[in-house]
Amino acid sequence: MIIHPIKPLYNQDSEILILGSFPSVKSREQMFYYMHPQNRFWRVLAGVFKEETPTSIEEKQKFILSHKLALWDVLASCEISGSSDISIKNVTVNDLSEILNNSKVKKIFVNGKTAEKYYIKYLEPKYKIKAVCLPSTSPANATYSLDKLISKWNIITKNSN
Repeated sequence: MIIHPIKPLYNQDSEILILGSFPSVKSREQMFYYMHPQNRFWRVLAGVFKEETPTSIEEKQKFILSHKLALWDVLASCEISGSSDISIKNVTVNDLSEILNNSKVKKIFVNGKTAEKYYIKYLEPKYKIKAVCLPSTSPANATYSLDKLISKWNIITKNSN
C-alpha cells in the first residue's frame, strides 16, 4: 500500500480543482505533481493559458495559483505497480472537504479515465459536484497529440469566472 505523499495545492482564490488519479513514481520522488518528463500536463496548461511552460516546482506552484486553479489527486492510497493506473487496486480516496471549504472551487476536472472512475464511484456521491473528464496528459495516452490535448483542455478557461 502506498500513501499519497503530496499535499493539495490550492489557496482561498482557487476556483477550479484538477484531480489526477495518483502520483507517478517520479512525482512521489520529487514530491510534486506531474514531474515525469514525458507527462504533458505542464505543457498542456501552458498552451491553454498561452504562457511559457513552468519548469521549477516554485514556477509550477505560482502558475497554478495565479490561474485560480487547485491540484490534487482522487486517491489517498492504493496498491500500484510503478506508475501504472491499470494496476491500481485497494484504494482509499482523498477527503476534498479541506479544499472545498477553504477555497472558491465550484468546478472539478479529472485528468483521465482512471481519475474519473474513482471520482464517480467515491467522491461525486459525497460532494454532489459532477466532474468533467479531460483526456489524460499521461504519455500512455498516445492517441492525443499535444495540440489535441490543449484543444480539449481549453474548456477549463471557458469555465472560469
